[in-house]
Amino acid sequence: MENSEVEKSRVFIILEIIEYVPNSIVIKTILKKNTGNVSVVSFDSGQALTEKISPFDTFIQVIDGNAEVIIDGTSHLLATGQSIIVPAHTRNTIKASERFKMISTIIKSGYEDFV
Repeated sequence: MENSEVEKSRVFIILEIIEYVPNSIVIKTILKKNTGNVSVVSFDSGQALTEKISPFDTFIQVIDGNAEVIIDGTSHLLATGQSIIVPAHTRNTIKASERFKMISTIIKSGYEDFV
């Protein structure tokens, strides 16, 4: 599935726009702007993102299955319907002990240092 934005003004079911792919992490962009992006991501069992540090807060919402979100070494287990905000400038990774889908929202305000 290509990684272009979802068509605007068209109804869709979020769980159906991305599929599980064996041994893979699949990312589908919902919206992508200079100020941030919204993506839906599917993880097959055993997959994980490389640990990273983002300059922006990231809102994670699990929409199918269960996920492990590790923030600065602390593990958070999320089930379907649960969410967490990964703070900017923290080490983080996301792991799948079983397959799951999530929505990731990043807002790049640029004003974090001034608040």
